[in-house]
Amino acid sequence: MAALLKKLLRRGRPSAALRCHVGRREASLGTHPAAAVRVRFAPSPTGFLHLGGLRTALYNYIFAKKHQGSFILRLEDTDQTRLVPGAAENIEDMLEWAGIPPDESPRRGGPAGPYQQSQRLELYAQATETLLKAGAAYPCFCSPQRLELLKKEALRNHQTPRYDNRCRNLSQEQVAQKLAKDPKPAIRFRLEEAAPAFQDLVYGWTRHEVASVEGDPVILKSDGFPTYHLACVVDDHHMGISHVLRGSEWLVSTSKHLLLYRALGWQPPHFAHLPLLLNRDGSKLSKRQGDIFLEHFAAVGFLPDALLDIITNCGSGFAENQMGRTLPDLITQFDLTRVTCHSALLDLAKLPEFNRLHLQRLVSSETQRRQLVRKLQALVQEALGSQLQDREILNPAYVERVLLLRQGHICRLQDLVSPAYSYLWTRPVVDQTQLSAISEKVDVIAKRTLGLLERSGTSLTQEMLSGELKKLSEGLEGTKHSNVMKLLRVALSGQLQGPPVAEMMVSLGPKEVRERIQKVLSS
Repeated sequence: MAALLKKLLRRGRPSAALRCHVGRREASLGTHPAAAVRVRFAPSPTGFLHLGGLRTALYNYIFAKKHQGSFILRLEDTDQTRLVPGAAENIEDMLEWAGIPPDESPRRGGPAGPYQQSQRLELYAQATETLLKAGAAYPCFCSPQRLELLKKEALRNHQTPRYDNRCRNLSQEQVAQKLAKDPKPAIRFRLEEAAPAFQDLVYGWTRHEVASVEGDPVILKSDGFPTYHLACVVDDHHMGISHVLRGSEWLVSTSKHLLLYRALGWQPPHFAHLPLLLNRDGSKLSKRQGDIFLEHFAAVGFLPDALLDIITNCGSGFAENQMGRTLPDLITQFDLTRVTCHSALLDLAKLPEFNRLHLQRLVSSETQRRQLVRKLQALVQEALGSQLQDREILNPAYVERVLLLRQGHICRLQDLVSPAYSYLWTRPVVDQTQLSAISEKVDVIAKRTLGLLERSGTSLTQEMLSGELKKLSEGLEGTKHSNVMKLLRVALSGQLQGPPVAEMMVSLGPKEVRERIQKVLSS
């Protein structure tokens, strides 16, 4: 870059006409068919993927799939000082877990790679060289100390900090002298007064006169790494991005990016700035909230479809909001023209209910249910392995029966290994005095229940047992049906509350129920 700057000094400053027509050669590089929809999710791996990032990725994904396009993951890792170890891998892992894997990415590769900005430095250097040759950019020799003083002075005067463009009009001699002392200056882009208006697909016609409120921005740092403004423009061009769907916080920067496109002679993509996803109280989602990271939701048993459902249900882009939508539903129903400017308020207190609906849907599918059985077996083994008195309890048929009976009642698979459901996997320790406090007829109730099981054989159903238990209670003078149920519930589970007794008996099966009731008689 230093050699280029010296060469430009010998040539002199280019004409305004030349500056307007630069970039025609580069415009032919990396092009894609105009009709092809190509979108990108471009997070910075300075943290793990959270709900705000998932929502941006999801809208890009469903827009691409609705239009038979491509969804690209690009990692914007040019700020090397803020990189978090493992974040790049986590972002791609979580997109795959969520069911919205990229078509092209650092891991998958693709025709427009590499997909990490730190591996594309030559492209940014070439674009910077083009801008320097055209006079659309210039070297900046201001020290960090001077820039910090400018910032403090502005803040002291209650002004927005901005660069004062001190190096913009340096003479060739001044630049030559400074290059001798500082051969690796930062490069700034020369902002023009008349920023182009553009039609955002969400916010409509927009223009920000950036030159009147900002100083000329750095586009290439002295270490050879680009800033966001240059990198995203160069990459979106060379990757053939047709539509940029990103957060509304970038709306004010778009005029600046359009000036860069114009200076480079490139056709810009369409822009759609998505309103923010906020907490229910209107505060911003923060990485400091430990419970907004996808890894957390996956670890505690929330389903990907439930997360995709809730983050779209609270926003716009659909004819109507409804619970229980799957990813194919979202793709079919999504309409970018229905995205509004209003922020989406996310109420995570509703997530368990969303998860309950999607878990119930999976249980009702035979294929998905088999997978859930394997997951529940692993959860039981992990949570209660050393406490399991009978390994038969992990029998797939038994685990499947539990799932079928509890579908619609549990919000997460993990609920079934909580203390409330421990009776399904381990035999409770029941105190005889606890049973006697419920009813004096413990032995009578136990014997009649055993007789009921003897008559019923192995074909227990909830409907049949409910009727038989009702008859059993009616035959006990002076004993309420509710007390009979309470006693049997404690005998079977060790708990005062839980599912209906008939369901408990069907879940456990006649053999296990008989053993637990006999234990009451022998204690």
